[in-house]
Amino acid sequence: MPSTPEKLLLAAPRGYCAGVDRAVQTVERALELYGPPVYVRKEIVHNKHVVEQLRERGAVFVDQETEVPEGETVVFSAHGVAPTVHANALERRLQTIDATCPLVTKVHVEAKKFAAEGYTIVLIGHAGHEEVEGTMGEAPNNIVLIETLDDVAALEVDDPSRIAFISQTTLSVDETQTIILALREKFPEITGPRTDDICYATTNRQMAVRQMAGECDLVLVIGSSNSSNSNRLVEVARDHGAESHLIDNESQVDERWLEDKRVVGISSGASAPEELVQRLVDFFRARGTDLVEEFEVVQEDVRFMLPKEIRKAFAERELPLGTT
Repeated sequence: MPSTPEKLLLAAPRGYCAGVDRAVQTVERALELYGPPVYVRKEIVHNKHVVEQLRERGAVFVDQETEVPEGETVVFSAHGVAPTVHANALERRLQTIDATCPLVTKVHVEAKKFAAEGYTIVLIGHAGHEEVEGTMGEAPNNIVLIETLDDVAALEVDDPSRIAFISQTTLSVDETQTIILALREKFPEITGPRTDDICYATTNRQMAVRQMAGECDLVLVIGSSNSSNSNRLVEVARDHGAESHLIDNESQVDERWLEDKRVVGISSGASAPEELVQRLVDFFRARGTDLVEEFEVVQEDVRFMLPKEIRKAFAERELPLGTT
């Protein structure tokens, strides 16, 4: 007989954040306005399920803007892009729609501000992540990327009195705070943004998993392997005493994980749609798990307006359009 947990706990908040919702709707609205194909630079958000659904509707995903035929429409992903990408798009006469999350844009603005003031900028983030590449592109001669405490220990700057830090928006809250403390200890005059760069959704989802993990034998996080915030949720659950695994969907649940597990917690990364959570819940209900409870830590009511290019196009056609 397959193992059947007694109870499921559903972390709240979980799943889509306002930036992801805005980005996905941007592609959907662009398809409505212009019809397929609408080109999207990189994955609009880091979730295979979402990308495949949009691809079926006519979105064409490319690695670089230089792959988009001249004069076509291209959407920039929620992770943001460097100024060179905008320049390339202009040169190719592309119609651009910028779906960069406003909270990522905030980090870009900080980078440009600190660079203009002559600071060496320490960017806390993961090498190769699209958000990091876009942010570093704002001030490539001023930004140094660090990922670990060892990187802090090895860091040397020309002028320790002119150093600032910023961070990727989807990092581990606890780990990033540890790195910031180490930076402050090594460089007492370091300055930073007025408010934390780690976005509200990343913070809230980690908080929910942190509190839920203590009541769970197993925590399953729905999200794609290239999703930074989803991977951080797995780490948080493990750090707080629960076995945890990242899965794309219910088909990836390993029977061995469920042996002797009484309470299973479920969360999902900020780019994972709620339908995947419900499919996982149905998977357990079919096995005989009847007790399903929401584990709510905080309520979210953040909404972002769609990009101005979309709003303007809908207004010109006299079509109704609100916020996401």
